[in-house]
Amino acid sequence: MGKIIAIANQKGGVGKTTTAMNLAASLAVLEFKTLVIDADPQANTTSGLGHDPKAINTSIYECMVDGIDVKEIIHSTELEYLDLVPSHIDLVGAEVEMINLDNREEKMKEVIQELKDLYDFIIIDCSPSLGLITINALTAANSVIIPVQCEYFALEGLGKLLNTIKIIQTRLNPDLEIEGILLTMYDVRLRLSNQVVEEVRVHFKNMVFETIIPRNVRLSEAPSFGLPAISFDADGKGAVAYLNLAGEIAQKNDSQKVTK
Repeated sequence: MGKIIAIANQKGGVGKTTTAMNLAASLAVLEFKTLVIDADPQANTTSGLGHDPKAINTSIYECMVDGIDVKEIIHSTELEYLDLVPSHIDLVGAEVEMINLDNREEKMKEVIQELKDLYDFIIIDCSPSLGLITINALTAANSVIIPVQCEYFALEGLGKLLNTIKIIQTRLNPDLEIEGILLTMYDVRLRLSNQVVEEVRVHFKNMVFETIIPRNVRLSEAPSFGLPAISFDADGKGAVAYLNLAGEIAQKNDSQKVTK
């Protein structure tokens, strides 16, 4: 049975989408059958994996609101073991439309439940908010990865997110765990980056991944070509870092691959 991991932080610009698509791609390169779900209306994961959001007719939005079978909208990518459930801008309206639905916090869980046996890992890219869609993702997930950038105000808002996770654990998903805190945008030349790493490790200890994601131009360039970093520049520091993270997660979960 596959593990569902949400990538969440209500603070924008911390590397959520970069992490979602590159972690998923790296797990796929390690031959874990992986699905990435784009649950962000900006649809950057969708475009970053080679699909034009404007050409997407059916997305995770229709699955959650209209009950469309998610298996019908799974898209392949250029990596053999990586599939995508896309997003588009209509997802913005999903929160309003879901307000009056029964069990509105569990719509995504209902949608992806039948996919758990088909994949080793399901990665959910959340939007930069703590709205209903993100709550749906955390309710559906087994665990959450929290990207934290190695910059000033790095811990700003983290307490609010951890409190939201605690509420979801209490009321909606008692099995939700924190997979780990991921340090991103690290620049070895900056004293500030090193201070943030030290501060986060002191505060959160074993919750912090050993892998640190560097600030890397090739990581930023890859999505404009519709490719994950490992396909764009496999030897780049960013690609190698996400491959290390994938290995760390696979080892932590002692993952067994689904039958191919």
